[in-house]
Amino acid sequence: MGRRVGRAAVGLIALALLATAGCETEPQIGGPDRPIELVDAPSVVTLAFAGDVHFPGHLAGLPGSDDSTLGPMSEQLAAADVAMVNLESAVLSGPGQRDTKELERRDSRYWFRTSPAAFDLLDRSGVDVVTMANNHGADYGRAGLLQTLRAAARAPVAVVGVGRDSRAAFTPHRVTVNGTPFAFFGADGTTREGANPVWEAGAATPGIAAARSDRPAQLLAAVRRASVRGDVVVVYLHWGTEYATCPDGRQQALATALSEAGADIVVGSHTHQLQGSGTLGGTYVAYGLGNFHWYNSGQPLTGVLTLRVEDGVVVGDDWGPASIPAEGGQPVPLGGDRASTAVSTWRALRSCTGLSPLPGVETGLPQYAATVQPIGPELRARLRSSHRAGCPVPLRDLRHLRIPYVGFDGRVHRGEMVVRADLADDVVGVFREVYAARWPIARMRLIDDYAGDDARSMAANNTSAFNCRLVAGQGTWSDHAYGAAIDLNPVQNPYVRRQGIEPASGRPFAAIDRSRGAMVPAGAIRSGDPVHRAFTRIGWVWGGVWPEPDYQHFSAH
Repeated sequence: MGRRVGRAAVGLIALALLATAGCETEPQIGGPDRPIELVDAPSVVTLAFAGDVHFPGHLAGLPGSDDSTLGPMSEQLAAADVAMVNLESAVLSGPGQRDTKELERRDSRYWFRTSPAAFDLLDRSGVDVVTMANNHGADYGRAGLLQTLRAAARAPVAVVGVGRDSRAAFTPHRVTVNGTPFAFFGADGTTREGANPVWEAGAATPGIAAARSDRPAQLLAAVRRASVRGDVVVVYLHWGTEYATCPDGRQQALATALSEAGADIVVGSHTHQLQGSGTLGGTYVAYGLGNFHWYNSGQPLTGVLTLRVEDGVVVGDDWGPASIPAEGGQPVPLGGDRASTAVSTWRALRSCTGLSPLPGVETGLPQYAATVQPIGPELRARLRSSHRAGCPVPLRDLRHLRIPYVGFDGRVHRGEMVVRADLADDVVGVFREVYAARWPIARMRLIDDYAGDDARSMAANNTSAFNCRLVAGQGTWSDHAYGAAIDLNPVQNPYVRRQGIEPASGRPFAAIDRSRGAMVPAGAIRSGDPVHRAFTRIGWVWGGVWPEPDYQHFSAH
């Protein structure tokens, strides 16, 4: 926090807290006469994913029925907050001319089409987001794709992965659920089947969101932008080698690139087989969801993958197994021993993926995975309160960190802060140690979420870093203005001055023993604890040793 303010400012803080007591959305934290409430309940969101869906041949009439759905598995899709599938088909409202698909082997050329009513069927089945980035979305050429885009614009579900140009094709569907923002992308990584430009959207031409290299620039750039915005990034890919139950090298390379770019969840289909799922660093990857609503039962095993996301982190996965009947069409849920065997088989598919199992509460914390990103245009817009002309450090020399941490509720949360670029890796290392020690943090938000107001941030018990401001009453820049200071849990670690205690709700913690080995309340810093050791290791100084101790404050200067 740095050396701050006098008695008058303390009075203003108290007045501000009183004035906002009836309308402030942040929890009122602490106080001598009431229990200390440290964190909000976690934001819990469930996401459901299923594989390839289409309606050819004997299934063609199904979308035209007013009460038709994907069958009994629709219940699992509808139970989630957001459900997503791959529609393996062009959507035509009138006649269409097949694309020649001259790059595909003659005996492997297939063309799938359906009517706009398919979108209504998917909506009735509990589906919210549909990707059409696949090797059949442009089966009927440019004219067919334009019909598809017109139908998608009127659809009751969100459609991604196709567009009037590449920018539109790589634009995600954004939605905020229970306070958590999500960005859903669709992209096609399969081998191109035709020379028609429609198979890859261009700068001014319609088409599919193509991602056919190990590091597809447009997709990775779009993912980075969404990640910097603070979205939980979901990418649904069409990829892999047909009929393979293990991911190929291109799938693994692309999954790694997406993880590095900031994707939180990567799922896929296309191989007609189920493939393994697990974690890759901080990214949950499900390589293959198989066929789902398909015209035959050549590969009958299928299901719905449901992910539990808490504060932006995947903390649970569940496989609801099903089987496609002999005649194809609506998958049928499995029960009893068949279901248990199917779930075990699905989990065993991880063995050839290089992925790690998703840790449960009983097996420890999810793997620590922080990200470091430059300040791009979207984040620059968010930093209006904390950075302005004349600040001692330009935006190009700052970095945005996204950091997992353990809350006072024992759950994993995801936070963010901004620090100077040359300090970013050290700070990531510090919070890795803090995370491993399960040392609790109340919250971790940008100071801009509090309009750059340090008093509000402290009152909310917010752990924060960069803020371009002066040391109160001194006319010199604070260490925070250099991106070289971090304040942790200000309520449990108040700034204790002769003039008063900041924040006021930190009074119960102002006089506790913080010497090495002392017993302190959760979230309070003491000499030699995991927080103090981690910062000392990188050469930072603790404000808790100052004559007027600032227990929350660590700085590089």
